[in-house]
Amino acid sequence: MKWKRKANREPLGKTRKIIHIDMDAFFASVEQRDNPDLRGRPIAVGGSKLRGVVAAASYEARKYGVRSAMPSVTAKRLCPDLIFVKSNFEKYREVSDQIRDIFYSYTDLVEPLSLDEAYLDVTVAKKGPASATLIAEAIREEIFEVTGLTASAGVSFNKFLAKVASDINKPNGMKVIMPEEAPAFLAALPVEDFHGIGKVTAARMHKMGYRTGGDLRQLSEMEMAQRFGKVGRHYYRIVRALDDRPVNPNRNRKSVGAERTYSDDVSSLRVMKEKIDWLAEKVFDYLVARDNYGRTVTLKMKSPEFVIHTRSRSFSGEIRKLQDLKDIAYQLLDENVEEVPVVRLLGLSVSNLEREGGEGVQLLLPFEEE
Repeated sequence: MKWKRKANREPLGKTRKIIHIDMDAFFASVEQRDNPDLRGRPIAVGGSKLRGVVAAASYEARKYGVRSAMPSVTAKRLCPDLIFVKSNFEKYREVSDQIRDIFYSYTDLVEPLSLDEAYLDVTVAKKGPASATLIAEAIREEIFEVTGLTASAGVSFNKFLAKVASDINKPNGMKVIMPEEAPAFLAALPVEDFHGIGKVTAARMHKMGYRTGGDLRQLSEMEMAQRFGKVGRHYYRIVRALDDRPVNPNRNRKSVGAERTYSDDVSSLRVMKEKIDWLAEKVFDYLVARDNYGRTVTLKMKSPEFVIHTRSRSFSGEIRKLQDLKDIAYQLLDENVEEVPVVRLLGLSVSNLEREGGEGVQLLLPFEEE
């Protein structure tokens, strides 16, 4: 579908038109696109070594239970024919930029969530018909024409429903939830399919007898808070399709972090500091590029027993020198190395940024050792 650019129109009503675009198995799909021998085969992007982690899995691999963030040894056990492909984040970012250009040709109200997904508000679109459904179809078609990759989409009147809808017909599908359809849709939706309700909470809800949105809707806001704490008030709203969050094209970050899992446990203080140097440089480069510095430094250490320790230090002013960032991280390490003398993972983040808002960002780094 090709349309000429039009002047922005006034919205026909107050109801927003929100699209959530989610690329299908993005990293793995890029690798399959670029290597015909990998097409139709189960692949995992990430490290294949003992400490490797799956960054992304193709749909052929997902049939065996392989998922992102899964240890590579587990993935290989589930799928003996799994093919590991080394990650190439620069390539993924280039493709992501192509996709973003397509988004921005339709609207300036684009809120990227990661390299492979974003919200778009097309209530007043730059081009195309007044139908958000047709615009979503056109965007998916254009993404395929430009990149050779497929995307799934959710279309609705708020961000929560658009996000949930984009998962319904994956891969390479689309789901539209109109305002009049939302109550019945949410009433029938299993609690584990609600965006924001994780596996542990869903299991807890099942034990309490709540299996669908309709079950949760029987509870008052006070009862929700009593059963689930502060987040219960959020659940009360989403089961009623209440979400007035705007698509925020200028979302700033609360924190910037990077972490690395190592193929061999690290027990040398000198080597740990060398690893911290590398992490600090990645984080600081990101801060400099955005001219957005922070006042809190957090060091993350994971022991060979998978116990995570985090230590933080805050300051009255922003940390604007790389060596200062390194020195603070060294100090945190020195103060806690006796408690965690051996690590399998180190992470470093900076928070309390000058321009806050939105969510934190974890820098995309390879999962194997340097």
